Amino acid sequence: MYKFPYKDIISTKQFTRNDLENFFKIAKEMENLVKTWEISDLLKWKIMASLFYEPSTRTRLSFESAMMRLWWRVISVADWTNSSLSKGESLEDNAKINSIYSDISVIRHPEVWSAERTAKAVTKPVINAWDGANQHPTQSLLDVYTILKENKRLDNLNIAIVWDLKYWRTTHSLVYLMWLFDNISFSFISPKELKMPEKVTSFLKEKNISFTETENYIEWIKNADVLYVTRLQKERFTDLSEYEKLKNRFILNLEILKNAKTDITIMHPLPRVNEVNLEVDKLPNAAFFRQAENWLYVRMALLHILLNLSEWKSFSSL
Repeated sequence: MYKFPYKDIISTKQFTRNDLENFFKIAKEMENLVKTWEISDLLKWKIMASLFYEPSTRTRLSFESAMMRLWWRVISVADWTNSSLSKGESLEDNAKINSIYSDISVIRHPEVWSAERTAKAVTKPVINAWDGANQHPTQSLLDVYTILKENKRLDNLNIAIVWDLKYWRTTHSLVYLMWLFDNISFSFISPKELKMPEKVTSFLKEKNISFTETENYIEWIKNADVLYVTRLQKERFTDLSEYEKLKNRFILNLEILKNAKTDITIMHPLPRVNEVNLEVDKLPNAAFFRQAENWLYVRMALLHILLNLSEWKSFSSL
């Protein structure tokens, strides 16, 4: 039996290819169990602390739904102002209190390394659900799981990532996972103001992974197997005139997709604004809502393995 080697899920950099291949088997089991309503009640009464000190809809609800489908319970903080952190309590003290009342914590916090600090403060498992400008590892796990399901492989892929590459932590985390597979290349398509951070491109150079940086949308999706579109984040702009100048720069529509492979997998972490036209939704390879569905299965798998003696174990064998 493969032993899961981590107490916590903090960064995509902690995983090996072997970890991912075993993890996706568990995620597929969870998907099958949900669809057949064969969830075991053997792990009843586990409690997850859902600690969201930064706004979230999909991540928070998918984690809480995952717990409930495993017949577990949730206690939650969904507003910074309603927590003791707003009174000046340290992150470490807050983590220790939450750990007393729960078996596992899922934390989203605006400070970089907040998840790691939380994990170091407690003995129970902690999952990073987005720590400031750092990482969003569970999003990337489900993104890679989606790529596997849609493309039937994780090797020999060109992945085009479009739009806001500077601020979207999901794109950074995705790169840190996909390099583990063979013959992977990236096309980073963005305005120069929002290009992929140097920490990510330096990582790829260190690992000898091929990538291109460009502003040419049409030309560089021609050979892409996966198109990962992001939203231009208005909230990141201090000068709204800059946002207005850029907001219509990269709009995906059927006309642009004429230049792509007919079976290109189209993904988006959501929410979207105007960067993907609604007409794209009707395409069979528009995978972003299936991607959202996969949040549930991947997070069920994470919760299950972290609360099940920290080892990879077949859920159906319990």
